[in-house]
Amino acid sequence: MTATPVRRLVLRLAVPTVVSMMVTSLYNIVDAAFVGHLSTEATAGIGVAFAYMIVVQALGFFFGHGSGNYISRELGAQRHATASTMASVGFFTPLLLGIGMAVGFGTHLPQLARLLGATPDVVPFAAEYLRYIVYSTPLMMTALTLNNQLRLQGNARYGMVGIVAGAVLNIVLDALFIPVLGWGVTGASLATAASQTVSFGLLLWGTTRDGSVHLSLRQFRPSWRAYYEILMGGLPSLCRQVFNCTSAICLNYAAARYAPAGQEASVVAAFAVVTRTMMFAFSFVLGINQGFQPVAGFNYGARRYDRVRLSYLFTASLSVALLLVISAAGFVFAPQVIRLYRDQDPVMLAVGIEALRYQCASFTLIGFSTTTNMLFQVIRMPIRSTLISIGRQGLFFLPALFVLPLFWGLQGVMLTQPVADAATFLFSIPFAVWITRRLSRQAAEGASE
Repeated sequence: MTATPVRRLVLRLAVPTVVSMMVTSLYNIVDAAFVGHLSTEATAGIGVAFAYMIVVQALGFFFGHGSGNYISRELGAQRHATASTMASVGFFTPLLLGIGMAVGFGTHLPQLARLLGATPDVVPFAAEYLRYIVYSTPLMMTALTLNNQLRLQGNARYGMVGIVAGAVLNIVLDALFIPVLGWGVTGASLATAASQTVSFGLLLWGTTRDGSVHLSLRQFRPSWRAYYEILMGGLPSLCRQVFNCTSAICLNYAAARYAPAGQEASVVAAFAVVTRTMMFAFSFVLGINQGFQPVAGFNYGARRYDRVRLSYLFTASLSVALLLVISAAGFVFAPQVIRLYRDQDPVMLAVGIEALRYQCASFTLIGFSTTTNMLFQVIRMPIRSTLISIGRQGLFFLPALFVLPLFWGLQGVMLTQPVADAATFLFSIPFAVWITRRLSRQAAEGASE
């Protein structure tokens, strides 16, 4: 971690995380594609239910990043005992929390669907998809925690095995349960729950391998200090995902409100598939940045500030370049992309193509702000990281979603995300300038010492 050339190290750690994130996003797309052949209302239903999965992801990333960032710094400082205690606290806490959520939400699925923004004709499909998703909440949340813990230890390959195996199983089960057995939306829900269970088991196996920090019930020693460290390391991820969920719910409401009369389900479905498509595209850059985080965290703990700065600049440049290619491809092939989900609904096609092209126009900008956010998070500067993380879907998206449609209606809803992306990019620049100068100064002081 402190000797391998930085560019090579980031790329080596990024490959398994890119694969994990890409495949995770892919089976969300496969769910939508299979269900899209059933009806527009079914497509809208799983799009609405996706907001609940964002909540589960928010908590999984919170505990995973919070405990994992601490583990990374402690390993860099050669403090293995405290790293082991944190790994156990970070694992068992979301497991218990997930059980509580499954019990609480499992008996109120229609109410949960309405809360997430489902229109009356979409509620049955959203509730049907939520059923097994909610029941699998403990394993889904804890699997995300384990994946991030393994990644931040530098053992992303074990995380990749668990995530990819579960995703492949999900795709196979979708193909079996939906078109072959005819289980419809229930089949999609059951396929996702089963795949998450397999992922959890393989990720848990990864913690027992050599080079991984092992989990132990005896090491589960919850304390205010441990949860404070999780909060400091995981708050940016939690805030980012909470605002992702909030923005997804508000987008469902706005899409239904400004849709042409009688076309609410088609418009909600269009925005749902665009959101899943952009998340798949973003998974490439998110994977690269997750490969960057253990490099930055380990070297920051070892006081190799020169390597932290170099890894940051390299990752930011690579992220922007990659998103430029992806955005261009998405803009050109937008009609083909939307037709993958459903091509029998002309309103959904027209809205989806236009919304996707609007988002591709500004998508390149988020690569820079994402890397900047990840750096502040891993070196334990939570306030700065949180401000950047909530910028895109919170500080800028929600106000824009309220204001722009007042003037431009449904097109204003489409413009919301590009405006938020541009504003977040400008907002991130002063933070980036400050941290690069600080790291340069710390590196110079370390060299003189």
